[in-house]
Amino acid sequence: MASALGPTRALKQVLDRFNRPLSSLRISVTDRCNMRCGYCMPEAEYAWLPRSSILSFEELDRLAGIFASVGVRKIRVTGGEPLLRHGLPDLVHRLALRPEVTDLALTTNGILLAAQAAPLRAAGLKRLTVSLDTLRPERMQSFARSAKHGDVLAGITAARDAGFPPIKFNSVIVRGYNDDELEDLVEFGKSCGGEVRFIEYMDVGGATGWSMEKVVSRREILDRLTERYGRIEPLVSGTDPAAPAERFRLGDGTTFGIIASTTQPFCRTCDRSRLTADGHFLLCLYAAEGVDLRDPLRNGATDEEIGEQIVQAWKERDDRGAEVRGAEPHRGALYSLTSLRSDPLREMHTRGG
Repeated sequence: MASALGPTRALKQVLDRFNRPLSSLRISVTDRCNMRCGYCMPEAEYAWLPRSSILSFEELDRLAGIFASVGVRKIRVTGGEPLLRHGLPDLVHRLALRPEVTDLALTTNGILLAAQAAPLRAAGLKRLTVSLDTLRPERMQSFARSAKHGDVLAGITAARDAGFPPIKFNSVIVRGYNDDELEDLVEFGKSCGGEVRFIEYMDVGGATGWSMEKVVSRREILDRLTERYGRIEPLVSGTDPAAPAERFRLGDGTTFGIIASTTQPFCRTCDRSRLTADGHFLLCLYAAEGVDLRDPLRNGATDEEIGEQIVQAWKERDDRGAEVRGAEPHRGALYSLTSLRSDPLREMHTRGG
């Protein structure tokens, strides 16, 4: 459905209270996941979102069009695990047809990627990020409760064969779990022409066992890799100033990134927002609540009315969740298990990471 906001309105950038533009949106298509990573979904039971609340592809596409009409240019499809959503290439095709969207990407754990890589590429998906925390199958089994490590590797191969550009690999580093695999992950990225991005362990959503002692900092990661590889050069030229990852280059040209969300938050330049699978617009990963767009969408609101709701929420945005958390003197997990049970939208697998 074409937006009633029109092309002229789209030219004007929408800024929040810190002059951060509304330009990047993560669209969650499901809260379900086929892994149980300890930093995201460590418990045995979950309060899933009601099926009736999940937006259809038509509804997601309509909202994507409205977001595009008020400035969003980058869309990333997420979950839960997005490849669990039946017929996902159909939604990707719809989004790829929107000329305002200049970057269309997807984040997946890779388990179902082997069968879907080619259809997703044909549908118009431009980029892929695969979550890969360990190269050791037994660790994935114990930490994520999945024995599908081989399927992840097969999915990565299929994505390369389908013609995707170099894949990014997201690796959340947790002390005592995978912090001894930094070099191995760099070498894996090098071997398959991709780029690993180390992510500091964050105290969000279902990370109920989080503590600062488990965080492997940007500084420690760089020190460790310097011991192995020698001088590491920061990359500045061509880097998106709003991108969460700092990028670095080894002496042989190998590149990698670090997302230091915990020790060096990038809140002041963050242009990311999130649309949950049930239609809540979240202005920050740490946000306690979001703006409900599903009810207006289903109750007859026009594109212009929903667009105004999005614009107004963004203009009032002053979120700096990671910075605020970092200033707390006795920092622990963001939510208790009881608190998570009371509101499924607080879980990371619902927010799209």
